[in-house]
Amino acid sequence: MSSLKLGLQLGYWQAQPPTNFVEISQEAERLGYDSVFTAEAWGSDCFTPLAWIGAHTERLRLGTAVCQLSARTPTATAMAALTLDHLTGGRMILGLGVSGPQVVEGWYGQPFSKPLARTREYIDIVRQVLRREAGVSSPGPHYPLPYTGEGAWGMGKPLKPITHPLRADVPIYMGAEGPKNVALAAEICDGWLPLWYSPYNEGVYADSLKDAKPGFD
Repeated sequence: MSSLKLGLQLGYWQAQPPTNFVEISQEAERLGYDSVFTAEAWGSDCFTPLAWIGAHTERLRLGTAVCQLSARTPTATAMAALTLDHLTGGRMILGLGVSGPQVVEGWYGQPFSKPLARTREYIDIVRQVLRREAGVSSPGPHYPLPYTGEGAWGMGKPLKPITHPLRADVPIYMGAEGPKNVALAAEICDGWLPLWYSPYNEGVYADSLKDAKPGFD
């Protein structure tokens, strides 16, 4: 595990947008904070406020905690991440999470099924986009690319992003709580975004994190 850094979680907007989130972020930067994070649920999105903060700060790393998988296809999420990474000079942290069945089924109109398998497949596609080594493809079953299922015209082909990513290794973090989900984060991600973690009781997740690679946040 890496050394301690301070990050500021701004969350998502309530009934109205906060009037001082840029000023708070600027003060966090002045005080030496490492990063600032935004979230989304079923109101404000997570990327737009980060772009605004990025335009008014110089050093802070800018993260989503979390960007909901069901809100966007994996390629759309990768597009947003690579765009924001360019606009902010390589400060993007892409934090992803499956959310919960209330939001996924109630807001996005998608089934909340096989979250671990969906997460693994989703992150693999995002990394393909960011690496830009070949046309993006996936056998599915959750995010098949190119799509060849019902209603397909049969004209799809594996595509590379037109825009070359600034970094092929934009850090990908994962919001996770259950032991299997935390273990998946340690296996395939660069960092973990816990919700109920306490440094006074680290042993709760010790087994799930035992295979985390050096530098895992």
